[in-house]
This record gives sequence, C-alpha cells and structure tokens, in this order.
Amino acid sequence: MISEVSPPASGASSDAPGAGGTPQRKFTYFAVALLVVGLLLGLGAGLVAPGLREPGDDSVEAGFLRDMSTHHAQAVEMAMIAHAGSTNPEIVTLAADIATTQQGQIGYMQSWLRDWHLSPTGTAEPMAWIPGSEGSIVNGLMPGMATPDQMAALRKATGKDLDVQFLTLMRAHHVGGVHMAQEGVELSENENVDWIADSMVTAQQGEIQLIDSLLKKAQAS
Repeated sequence: MISEVSPPASGASSDAPGAGGTPQRKFTYFAVALLVVGLLLGLGAGLVAPGLREPGDDSVEAGFLRDMSTHHAQAVEMAMIAHAGSTNPEIVTLAADIATTQQGQIGYMQSWLRDWHLSPTGTAEPMAWIPGSEGSIVNGLMPGMATPDQMAALRKATGKDLDVQFLTLMRAHHVGGVHMAQEGVELSENENVDWIADSMVTAQQGEIQLIDSLLKKAQAS
C-alpha cells in the first residue's frame, strides 16, 4: 500500500504560492540581481573604455605622431633625391630603404591619428609634447632637419657632391629622429606608439653606422 505524502506543516516551507520567501531565497534573488547589474556595468565599461583610452588632441602620442610624420617626410624627400641622382649602388639601396621604411611609418602614424578622430596636424608648437624641449626648435625646424638652403643645394648636387651631402644631411636627420623616438618611447602610454618609436630607434641607429661607413668611402673617393 502506497502511503500518502503528508502535506508540509504550516509554515514549514516558503515555496507555497504567496509566501514571502525565506532569507536564503531572498539572498539568492539579490545575488542574481547584483550579478546582472555587474554584467551590465561591465559591458558598459567595455564600450566606453576604448574611447577613454584614445589619446587626445594635446596628448604625447598625438604630438609625437604629427611631428614625426613631418620629420619623416623630409627624410623621404632627401632619400628620393639621392635614389634618383646617385650612381653609387650602396647609396641608392640605402636611399630606397629609408624612403620605403619611413613612408610606411608615416602611413601607420597618420592612420592612428584618423582612428583617434584627430587631425593629421595640430596647433601646438613642434615638440611641445616633450617636457623641457624649449630651444630644441631652430628656425622652425625640429632636431636634425635640413634647412631650405640645404635642401635646395641637395637637389642641385651631382656625383660625389650629391653622395656626401645626402649622407651628411641624413646622418644629422637620423640623430635628431632617434632623439625624438626615444622621447616617444619614454613618454607614451600607447603600445602602438611605443612599438613604432622603438622600431625607429633600432632602424635608424643601425643606418647611422652604415652611413658613417659610406660617408668615409664617398669622401675618400
């Protein structure tokens, strides 16, 4: 004989319809509610945080990318002049490498500025993103940059004169660029900027050594 299941004693369970619920059940509901709220807040933070991480118009990152794009543009121009005018295969190869590398880096830098919804140029003075940089700009030129007269002379040069002028100007240009890139690595908090600035330091320091070797050969020829 199957025994009947006795109903629970009055007050023994809170599962009955209309029951207010035990403290344990209320705690469970509250924990679930907190979890949902936490997930929503976390989602909201995930959506907002990327925007907050974007460098602003007056940031170190924006200043570095803008200034280095300008600095690179002159190096590309000098390299193209040497590539077209030099008859020294080693210098032609070096010039091609510099032009290709630095034009590619300009592309990266300008792309990041667009991604951050920033203008490719700013209103700040060159190198204002580096603390204590006052006095580094001479006649509006950042460290290592050739003057208009030097660029004009390079365009007219031929033969050995072209090679020596190009190597001399590019060496100075690289020294100034390395300094700026090292400041970028030190001051930036953006991993992309750190990466490209560090790449510039490594590449240009290596090219300075090659330039020194080529310059000695060109001067002795």
